Amino acid sequence: MKILLTSTSFQDTPGKHQELLAAQNYEIDTLRGPVKEAVLLPIIADYDGIVCGDDEITRQVIAKGKAGKLKIISKYGIGLDKIDLKAAAEIGMPVTNTPGVNHTTVAEHAMALLLTFYKNIHVEHNFTRKGEWKRLTGNEIMHKKMGIIGLGKIGKELAKRAAAFGLQLFAFDKFIDEKFVQEYNVTVCKSVEELVSKVEIISINVNLSAETKGLLSAQILEGNLNEGTVIVNTARALIIDQPALLKHLKTRKIAGYLTDVMDVEPMPSDHPLLQFDNVLITPHIGSRTYQSVERQGFAAIRNLIKGLK
Repeated sequence: MKILLTSTSFQDTPGKHQELLAAQNYEIDTLRGPVKEAVLLPIIADYDGIVCGDDEITRQVIAKGKAGKLKIISKYGIGLDKIDLKAAAEIGMPVTNTPGVNHTTVAEHAMALLLTFYKNIHVEHNFTRKGEWKRLTGNEIMHKKMGIIGLGKIGKELAKRAAAFGLQLFAFDKFIDEKFVQEYNVTVCKSVEELVSKVEIISINVNLSAETKGLLSAQILEGNLNEGTVIVNTARALIIDQPALLKHLKTRKIAGYLTDVMDVEPMPSDHPLLQFDNVLITPHIGSRTYQSVERQGFAAIRNLIKGLK
């Protein structure tokens, strides 16, 4: 069996997930993802399976793979927005992912971004690294109103941590766990507009789909967003309207945009978000911990093995 592995987190992080893959005695080729369609098209038919990250798995790639040896697309991670699922279903190509493996670490990352921004930790670190002793005044997050868009596994883990820090919690989700919202004193909003209008911190925790693309629309940001709102995005960049985001960062209506995800990854050196000092960017590492990588890697290889059988 010949396997293509493109997930850089899988490749870069030693652990039992790598041992499991090695134990299968597959012939393994690696590429550093995200891999573009043009790179995959000439080679995908040669592989029995692919363990992918956020690569361009388009209809053309799937069709080319199906016409060759490809039997399974095993996604390392949760988000399937880069895979043409409709085409996969029509062509008959199995696609798997690894839900329930990274909610703890992504929630921790969201809290880390929030605390870093409000306490000016990133700025102060850069000062002291240069030998400077410039002391800025930060802000507490206690008692601030935080809205969570998407109260799934990650959203719930974030709510638990935010509650421990004394934030007032609001949430919007189509499917509400009544027991959970009562236990953690979460106010449920009936719409994104309602949530945005009530809070001063917004955390985006939904998958990207046709339904959620542009969910934080220009209209909502213009008409419902409170002045000085901070937005944390550990989901996908395109859930928020990008031109509207830039507009409101310039006016400081959005006081801070703290993101682990970009509309183009890897991020180009001239990306427009880099002009703002109220933007904090990490390079899509929200789920990249030794513990989470091992869990995701194990699940992805188990899915691969099952698919190949």
